[in-house]
Amino acid sequence: MVKPWYKQFWPWFLIILPLTVVIWTVITVIIFSNNSVSLVTEDYYKKGKGINVDLSKIQVAKQLGLNASVYSDGNDIVIELNKGQLEHFPALQAMFAHRTLPDRDFSILLTSDAKGRYRIKRDSELQGPWFIELTPHNSEWLVQGRVTFPSASPTQLMN
Repeated sequence: MVKPWYKQFWPWFLIILPLTVVIWTVITVIIFSNNSVSLVTEDYYKKGKGINVDLSKIQVAKQLGLNASVYSDGNDIVIELNKGQLEHFPALQAMFAHRTLPDRDFSILLTSDAKGRYRIKRDSELQGPWFIELTPHNSEWLVQGRVTFPSASPTQLMN
């Protein structure tokens, strides 16, 4: 006596193979859609126009002789500003942008100690590559650069 098809091994084996592929494809699509990487800015035209403004601010920083170095001290981030021709150490707006994870970006207003050090206290240590922009409250100049954290030795930001 022959068993019905649903009680035999081979039909179920042949059904399971494509079914597992479909299930894993759905799982992969869900994972990638929840963790997508956004490398292209939505307002690329405005961003492109803003580059010219940034270049003029970088030139102002060069003329004033400004530069900065950044390093990590445990969980803290320390920025040392060489104030060049400025009379005093200004309050700085520091913008930290992660290369591939825009949800980790942050911006903070900083004031310096007497030696020109700006310290950012953090709960956890920064990891990986970051793009940093430093501007004063009036945004007349810009110092920027890339730093990979953790960084025990100072990394010079270029203008």
